[in-house]
Parts: sequence; C-alpha cells; structure tokens
Amino acid sequence: MKKPKSQPGLPTSDQILRFIEESSSAVGKREIAKHFGLHGADKIALKALLKDMTDEGLVDMAPGRAFHKHGGLPRVTVLRVASIDGSTVWAVPERWESAGPAPRLRVMEQGRKGALGIGDRILARTEERGSGHVAHPMKRLQASGETVIGVLVEDQGPGGKPMIWLRPADKRARFDFAVADKGDADIGDLVRAELTGRGPSVKARVIDRIGDPFAPRSLSMIAIARHEIPHVFGPETLAEAERAAKLPLTTDGREDLRELPIVAIDPIDARDHDDAVWAIPDEDPGNKGGFRAIVAIADVSYYVRPDGALDREARRRGNSVYFPDQVVPMLPETLSAGVCSLKAGQDRAAMACHLVIDRHGKVISWRFARALVRLRANIAYEHAQAAHDADTPREEWDADVLPALRHLWASWALLAKARAARNPLDLELPERQVILDEQGGIAEIRVRDRLDAHRLIEDYMIAANVAAAKALEAKKSPVMYRIHEPPSREKLVSLKDYLETFDQAFALGQVITPAVFNRLIDGFSEDDRLPEIMQAILRSQTQAYYGPANAGHFGLALGSYAHFTSPIRRYADLIVHRALVDSWRLEVPGKPKDLPARTGLGEADAKGLSRIGEAISALERRAMEAERETVDRYVAAYLATKTGEIVAARITGVQPFGFFATVDGLGGDGLVPVSTLGSERFFYDEAARTLDSEHGRVSYSVGQRIDLRLMDANPVSGALRFELPDAPEGGFRNRPPRRDGLKKDKAGKHMVGKRGRPANIRHKGRKR
Repeated sequence: MKKPKSQPGLPTSDQILRFIEESSSAVGKREIAKHFGLHGADKIALKALLKDMTDEGLVDMAPGRAFHKHGGLPRVTVLRVASIDGSTVWAVPERWESAGPAPRLRVMEQGRKGALGIGDRILARTEERGSGHVAHPMKRLQASGETVIGVLVEDQGPGGKPMIWLRPADKRARFDFAVADKGDADIGDLVRAELTGRGPSVKARVIDRIGDPFAPRSLSMIAIARHEIPHVFGPETLAEAERAAKLPLTTDGREDLRELPIVAIDPIDARDHDDAVWAIPDEDPGNKGGFRAIVAIADVSYYVRPDGALDREARRRGNSVYFPDQVVPMLPETLSAGVCSLKAGQDRAAMACHLVIDRHGKVISWRFARALVRLRANIAYEHAQAAHDADTPREEWDADVLPALRHLWASWALLAKARAARNPLDLELPERQVILDEQGGIAEIRVRDRLDAHRLIEDYMIAANVAAAKALEAKKSPVMYRIHEPPSREKLVSLKDYLETFDQAFALGQVITPAVFNRLIDGFSEDDRLPEIMQAILRSQTQAYYGPANAGHFGLALGSYAHFTSPIRRYADLIVHRALVDSWRLEVPGKPKDLPARTGLGEADAKGLSRIGEAISALERRAMEAERETVDRYVAAYLATKTGEIVAARITGVQPFGFFATVDGLGGDGLVPVSTLGSERFFYDEAARTLDSEHGRVSYSVGQRIDLRLMDANPVSGALRFELPDAPEGGFRNRPPRRDGLKKDKAGKHMVGKRGRPANIRHKGRKR
C-alpha cells in the first residue's frame, strides 16, 4: 500500500504511527502536534496528512476524534461487558468496524470486585498485554437502554421483605435484578426487561412478556429473544414469497436433467433439502477409471432476486438458525420448505455443477448450468448407509436408486483418496442431538452418529464449493470466499505450553499445516485424553469468515473455497449463485410481473462484498451461539430431574475459582467451586491448567474423568452446578485463605511466588 507523503517539518507517517502505538493515552491531532513541536502552517499540513493516512487505511479515527492504528483498538474507547467467567470480566468494543472479529478484553476491575455485570458500558483505557488486550476502566457509563431476558422470581430482599427479581437467562450473569415494574407479567414468566439506573441501584422494568419458559419451543425462544434473532416475516416479504413461488418452471434457459436418478441424502429430521447428487462412470477413454458427477443445488436465486423484499429480509437474517424444537428460516416456508426444497417426484429449479473426476479423485473440469431436476428419492443418511452396507434397496425406492447409490459410493472412493492426499484437519468432535417426543418433551439426548454417508455428501459438497470458487476466479468475477486463516502465533504458543504438560513437544519453527495437527491427534489415538487434545487444537484455530479477499481455507487445506451448496439457509451461497449467473451468463429469459427482473449479482453488491461478508459473518456467529445455548438449556432440562445423583463427567476447564465439567455423553458445562474441593488450600497452575492441593494429595486437570454429584440444573440459563460426591453441605468450612499467584517449584514439592521465592517468606510491605 502506498504511504502518504510527508512534507518538510512534518513527521513521517511511520513516526506518527509509532507515536500512536506507544502512547499510553488517547492521541488526537493536538497531541501529535505537541509531541512533534508543530506550529502554524505545519499544524494545518498535519491535518491534511492525517486525512491522507485515514483515506489510505493506515489509521482509524475513534469517537472523540482520537486516532489509532487501522484495524486496532483505540487507546481509550467505550466497551460493553460481554461475559463473566468466575472472577474474570470480559468486554468487547461497543463499536467495531474493522475486518475480522472484535477483540475480547480482560477488564481489570478496580475497587470492589464484582461491581460490573453483563451489558454494563465503561469508558476504558486499553493496553496490549502478551497475546491479548486488557482494559482499565476509567468510568462507568449510562446503561443506554440495555435489555435483559430472564424469568420473574419472588425472593427475599433487604430486611427479609418479599421482592420480585429478574433472574437472567444468561448463565454468565452475576446478579438478579430487582424489578421496579413487572407490567402484566406473572411470577415464573419469561420476560424482556429494560435496565435503568446505575451500579447497585439498577432496576428492571418489564417491557415484554414472552411467556411460559417451560412451554414447548420456549427454550429456543429464550435464545431468539436474547440474541434478537428476527423470526417473524413481514407482510411485504410473505407477499413477495407467494408471488415468487408461482414463477413458471420450464426448460427455457435450463438443462433438462429430470431423467437422471438424482438423489438427496440428508439428516432424517431435515427441514429443507438444498442439495442432491448423481454420478456415473466416465465413458471418455481419456478418463478411464474416472467419473462424471452432478451436484444439483436449489436455484434460490431464481426466486429471491436482488433488491426485493425477500432479498432484504434474507440479508438481514444472514442464515437459518436450527434449534431442536424449531427452525428460524432465512426464507419464508413457502420457499424454504416448498418450491426451493428439492423433493422427490417434483420438478424443481436447480443450479447444476457438472464435475469430471479422474481415477485419482482429482476434479479435472467443471461447468455450471441452470437445470430442471426431478429427484428419485430423499434418503436419510442412516438409510443410505444401510442400503450400501447390505446392497439392498428399501421397498419404497424406484429400481434405479440402488444402482445410483453404488455409483455415488464408487465415485466418492476416489474423492476420499484425494482428500486423504490433501490431509485436511481431521477433528472428529461429537455433535449432540436432542430428540423430542410428539409433545415437545425430551425423549433422548445423544451423540449424533458419524457415518460414511455423511462423509460422502461432505466430499461432494466440498468438490462443488471448490469448483464454484475456481469457476468465478477463471471468469475474473468477484467471489464471496469462505476463509479460514492459519492459527496465530499467539495461539500456537498457548497450545505448545499446554502440550508440554502432557510431555508432548510442539515445534513452533515448523511450517504449520493441518497435517501437523493430524499427526498430533494420531499420537493420542489410544489415549483417554484425546477429546481434550482435539478441543485444545480446536481452540488454537481461527474462526472462519466470509470475504472477497482470498486467504485460503486452512482447515480444509484448500487454496480457494466458497460456499455454494446451501442457498436456502445461507446468504453467502446465494451471493455465489448470483455471481455464477453473471459470469456464466445464466440469466433466465422473461421479466416476471411484480418481481425484480435480474437474478444475477449486479454491480453494487459486487463492489460491496467486503461489507456484506462482515455482516453475514457476524450473523453466523450469532446463530452458532444461539444454537449452542439452546442445546445447553435442553441438557439442563433433561438433567433437572436427576439433581442429587452421581454422574460421570470430564473436566473441561480449570480456573482459580474452581473447575468446569461436562456430563459424559450429554454435554453441558457446570462449575465445581473451589470451596467444595476440600479443606486444603488449592493453587492454580495456569500453564498446566490444573488446580493442585497444597500438599500435592489432589490435582484436578483438564480432560480428567471424575464422578460428580449434580446439585442444580437450570433449564432457563442452561447452567449446571456440581460438587464432589463427598463434599459436606455448604462446602468446607474454616479453609485457610487462598494465596493467588503461587505455583509449585520445579521439584514439585513447595509452593513458590512469581520469582521462585518460598511462599512462607514475608516480603517487605506485604503479608502472606
């Protein structure tokens, strides 16, 4: 990037950047001029230089007209408390317009600990420390209309007087809030409330009654309300969906693929069907042993056109959100579960990706076309696997379905061979599945089976996604890439420190590829600690996102990757379809009445892909958090009838205030407070991630399997609480005080301070 020119008497842009980075306080034009001794005309020239630096993207201007390095944090800024883990408060910038996810800052609470709660706003001085950032609060700001989702409960207030309290649905919240006005809500109702006041005098005023938190679908409604996920379509959007659903389906501008035995293989409980597949041995003598395949994807771009009401709503949602009890679709059901969903025996509009696969599994050519398809069958993964294993069709299938599956499996064997050669990151992490009965109650919670049928569809989808990215690149077309960058050095250092506690070396100087992590996983394949090793590797990875600047996909070991295969549920895929329409000249003829005529991307969106990518990446993170929280709530609801019982668990995290554990086979995190661990003092070893008793009799470490007593399970927040099976009621009393900052010496025999001095030495001005 070309840097702005400096003028005589002015500092260079590098000097200004260095001053901004090294300053411990906010830096504005006045501070820069004073530091460099500028006066008169030089101050006027400085203003122009700073404008040039802003335009060039070298610096950003924060609120208050203070400058900071582009993409970085202002020295002084407004933060909002996002989460609280035990005694650690985490905050995020209230405004974050740079590319990539907003940083999380550890808040160094001043004065009384626990004074800050989730949603609190603070003006803070930020500081880069180690591999992260910390925030030093300067003052607390007005709540700014903060709202909280929670349940109304009646409990004692000051002086034993009965009061109504709002118990937040966020399990990270520290406090209940006194209710000043409950409106027409009753005790036990799930409500949305507005917080007013400051500090200890904050009060909650109910502004919306959501309903019974234990009624069917209420556990997902908590997440919908808390994350403000749009779940009701407006009349304009619904009306446009009805008009779009009536669009004619003809072969005009489309390939007719209705005679091919194309099949869709999906989860047994799938709500929509984006994709279907077909393969056959290639008859071309030049590709002996290879296959031709088609990945047919719902042609959503035919129905959802740029700048219409449907498009605006789909972009606002970003993606569908899937809960155990319902789905919040990106598109109205008229489309998502209707004309866009690829269903057997019905004519459907599709975007067809034609692939040619050689005998080594390499995709050697591709082309894209709009098509008309009529699927032979919608098959559940389990049924496809069973039919393949037994080489026997199901009774309801047409005669050509089983031969179609044989070809798909044979072609997939080649794709799997190429995948193995590529050696992408192989993290087999369990996925929890909540099974509901007809009344909406929990019938079962289990780990979803992982079958070859799943891998088969994944590899066909990956092949089509790669083809879409490369096809657009070849046409010099804009691409909405799915980007997964390599791990940062800071995260690799953290992983190295953790692996050393297992006596496992990890060289930072090596070229980091997915294969490096796969070899690490293979080394623990027979070890009970493998799940925790895989979790540690997962934590070391960056978060994938969408954008037009290709940085490859590290996890899949691919140089170019775009999401093309799920346009019913992801707006990113719809963008890719529209780009293919433009670059491959696939616009359909005709101008429908009362609908936008164009189905391609268009110039405005092509230029705005960066902004769109940032928005839909944030919406994806919101959906993932809401889905995860809701499964945790279902786990807590399932375990609520088992309080007091002993459960098999595994430690997932260790902190100075206790450790977190998850129930084997179910998931859900719960805290075991350090006060319940025994009468000895316990010390936190940050590098080893262990809690060790003073005399070394007991140690609790991440990955350790342990039996615990379930003391509480809260379905509204999803929080669990455990104790050791032999812990006395109320915890251990007369415990000696904890001595924070201590750890064992190298011999592992004595507790020492940060400088290696024995812990029983009294330092000047400080008592132990």
